[in-house]
Amino acid sequence: MANAISPPDLFQKVALKYPIHRAFDITIFFLLASLLVYRLLYLSNHGFAWVLALLCESCFTFIWVVTINCKWNPVEYKTYPERLSQKAQDLPPVDMFVTSADPVLEPPILTVNTVISLLAVDYPADKLACYVSDDCCSPITYYSLVEASKFAKIWVPFCKKYNIQTRAPFRYFSGELILTGSCNSLEFQQEYNKMKDEYEELASKIKDAVEKSMEWDLIGDFAIFSNMERKNHPTIIKVMRDQNEAGLSEALPHLIYVSREKRPEHPHRYKAGAMNVLTRVSGLMTNAPFMLNVDCDMFVNNPQIFLHAMCLLLGSKNERESGFVQCPQYFYDGPKDDPFGNQLVVEHKYLGKGAAGIQGPFYGGTGCFHRRKVIYGSCPDDVGNQAKRLTPVHGGLSYKEQLRIFGDSKEFLRSAAHALQGKENIRPKNLPTLVEAAHQVAGCGYEYGTSWGTEVGWQYGSATEDVLTGLMIHARGWRSLFCTPDPRAFLGCAPRGGPISMTQQKRWATGLLEILISRRSPIVATVTARLQFRQCLMYLLFLTWGLRSVPELCYAVLPAYCTITNSRFLPEVHEPAIYIYTALLLSYVIYTLMEYLETGLSIRAWWNNQRMARINAMNAWFFGFISVILKVLRISDAAFEVTQKDQSSSNDGGEGRFTFDASPIFVPGTTVLLLQLTALIMGFRGRQLSVDGGSGLGEILCSIMVVMCFWPFLKGLFAKGNHGIPLSTIFKSAFLALCFVLLAKRA
Repeated sequence: MANAISPPDLFQKVALKYPIHRAFDITIFFLLASLLVYRLLYLSNHGFAWVLALLCESCFTFIWVVTINCKWNPVEYKTYPERLSQKAQDLPPVDMFVTSADPVLEPPILTVNTVISLLAVDYPADKLACYVSDDCCSPITYYSLVEASKFAKIWVPFCKKYNIQTRAPFRYFSGELILTGSCNSLEFQQEYNKMKDEYEELASKIKDAVEKSMEWDLIGDFAIFSNMERKNHPTIIKVMRDQNEAGLSEALPHLIYVSREKRPEHPHRYKAGAMNVLTRVSGLMTNAPFMLNVDCDMFVNNPQIFLHAMCLLLGSKNERESGFVQCPQYFYDGPKDDPFGNQLVVEHKYLGKGAAGIQGPFYGGTGCFHRRKVIYGSCPDDVGNQAKRLTPVHGGLSYKEQLRIFGDSKEFLRSAAHALQGKENIRPKNLPTLVEAAHQVAGCGYEYGTSWGTEVGWQYGSATEDVLTGLMIHARGWRSLFCTPDPRAFLGCAPRGGPISMTQQKRWATGLLEILISRRSPIVATVTARLQFRQCLMYLLFLTWGLRSVPELCYAVLPAYCTITNSRFLPEVHEPAIYIYTALLLSYVIYTLMEYLETGLSIRAWWNNQRMARINAMNAWFFGFISVILKVLRISDAAFEVTQKDQSSSNDGGEGRFTFDASPIFVPGTTVLLLQLTALIMGFRGRQLSVDGGSGLGEILCSIMVVMCFWPFLKGLFAKGNHGIPLSTIFKSAFLALCFVLLAKRA
């Protein structure tokens, strides 16, 4: 399909220049290096605290080096979708995947809005098919999609007629109606009111279904859900919307519901397993050469995003340059000043575009356009045998090789061969006839003895299956592209509150560290495959989150330790080395603050992100590290934890306030806070500072800084309800802090 459209320029690659940023990068690096030299020169004159500080600062220097590597050559892509929209008949088909795991944690109304926004994009409807994976086998989710498909019959023509830009109805109707152009007419206002009433009725039906849960009669089309267990049920595949339906004023994409078979004795591989089932089912039914996957809460915010992505996928000089196209994850209705540090705006601008200048951004798990043959394990045509050691997949596989790799389904083997050879697939005219064959490839035992999850498909073995899958694609020699159109491509809802945010960060840290210590780590891929060295460093920046928690935690405890033991790890005020620390601190503050201000964020947002970086590292990331250690020791397995999605903020007037629960994930942070408070009390109770090499003003100031970073925890010590730290957590932390003080005094 790439040869069917060949306009002169579908996109332009623009190199971004940040000379001031580079100057700060280099300055901070040399200051860190000077600090390490200072530590080594005076190592024999100091004790344990000095050695520990040297080790921690060595880790921080490494992190800064890989950060500089990631930011050094930022690029962005300017796409020209208008050059594609005139050749709609030549556009390639795209299969769209939406994944949902739990209708309680992921409200069906969010899934419905995501699906509706996908059905309404500016792309030929006959080239689209939407597959919704329901990993909970919930009749509520299926009912919601049935009602949504009815609403889409009138919503999609309305959006196309008036060129509505926001095509997720819950977002469109929540904003102020602006009457301009074709929308400034009586006809539009009448249709708008009708649409709003229809959507409110849809939302009301879904709300009633959720609140009543399983009380309705499971008869007719819902009979198959009777006596179903969440983790023990057969495959359910239903074609909910067929393009060949009569009576539609405008064609709609296919809509297919998929709930894969689950049995207690068979591992289901979480999201990666669901994605592989969707890949096989779609390969049988529509077999589009390109696939988009989004999480159930990530709705389409830019209706032309498919055209933007195709500009990058079809406009590259060769396929190797565009193995997949990743859109950044942005969020809507975030609390003011990003109190939980999870809006990721600055990270996308500097790290995302920086990675795009190397071998490309990593696969983020949502908002990503894939080439089907790349997911099937294909290597770029122009790479040598080095990359092909990773996978035996190519266009000329024998039938026996196909069986071993893809499984025992003749229909699927035929479709996979078409995809690998780049042949144009004939879209089926009657999807329901293919459902029986699709049931086979969605079975829980289909993958046994095959290469799914290792050589082809979404990769198994990590809680962050998306990053691992993207890493293996890069290791085969493919590059990826970063698509940042205006308006933003997709919008989702970020976790709100402490427990949800911590759970997500812990899962990320766990999965990333699992990749780092596995045989498929970027270090191995650089040596044995086609992963570029700088791309390896880019991956290490993220994969070391869990490991980074250890020096972060140790360095945060050092000021308290030195105050308690009357030792020091910082130079005294009169020593010249104090200027290194002062310059380093000022440079880092000015540099990071400049990044936030240039992105349009506030000083408060900068501070919130700085303190949340410390909180995440010492709590969520540390527990991710512990989870992997326990897994390596075979004491327990790291579990995949679904992040709760929520449209609205809390109703207790505490939007943006940190919340707590009884999870042990808050124990490290509370312990660190209690240690700092203890040290400050000891320091201010008449202790003589800086006597005989004892602790000085620097250690006291560092303790104060740590307390400021953990200010939400300090408030949580005295607050009540979900804004307060539970007594059980406080008692555990107090016991640990007491043990630390007693051991430190004995040292």
